[in-house]
Amino acid sequence: MKYRMPAACLAVVLALAACATTTSPTGRTQYMAYSDSELNQMGAQAFTEMKTKQKTLAGGQQSAYVQCVVNALVKQLPADWQKLPWETAVFVDESPNAFALPGGKVGVNTGMFTVARNQDQLAAVIGHEIGHVYARHTNERVSRQSVTSAGLAAVGALAGARYGQGASDLVTQGGGTLAQLGLLLPFSRVQETEADQIGQRLMAESGFDPAQAVDLWQNMVAATGGRSPEWLSTHPDPQNRIQSLRQHAPALQPVYQAARQSGHTPRCGG
Repeated sequence: MKYRMPAACLAVVLALAACATTTSPTGRTQYMAYSDSELNQMGAQAFTEMKTKQKTLAGGQQSAYVQCVVNALVKQLPADWQKLPWETAVFVDESPNAFALPGGKVGVNTGMFTVARNQDQLAAVIGHEIGHVYARHTNERVSRQSVTSAGLAAVGALAGARYGQGASDLVTQGGGTLAQLGLLLPFSRVQETEADQIGQRLMAESGFDPAQAVDLWQNMVAATGGRSPEWLSTHPDPQNRIQSLRQHAPALQPVYQAARQSGHTPRCGG
């Protein structure tokens, strides 16, 4: 009897086959299901939509401040990354937040200026967000979610065929929760830690003091108060993050000093 692969299982095989293997800036193996151009286009579209739906500052000192920091950091990226159409926007929002999207789109909320109290601390935030873009974390994340969804659909279909629709629903719903807690969220913490490492090095190479990343996150902890347990979060525990940044800062001081001596002395304000 000739075996035929169930359609749901075939979908998983095809999803896995479509993933390309790449290496992140820190040397970590990654699997991508989408091209950079696809993600860059999605990032540009999302950024445009955000600017139409949320109030932004039209020029002014804070916009120039953010642009200055972004420009200094981007100059330390490889040439092909520098060529992206980098764009910044300052959103009128009191929450201390910032983000970067594929394609070189950087957004900073006005509330971030109450937490990032100087240019080095703002560079810590923006360097972290640029680190996500440089490491292709969005592509990696959506690729992983696509494969996870296909896998749950396949297992649910098999359970339904053998035990009925109730079993299928149990697998897909319960499996989604387990995937979220056991696969997707921990993976995101890996990305967050990697973005911290990339961003702190970018700071040093750009002439921003990498030790200020520690002060920035201490300010963030004070500003945001309580939070969910680390295992239920997409971000590392703040104290663990601060400790890691503090440990890396001394080794980056020579990089920072060399950058300053070579003329990388940002004067962005703040």
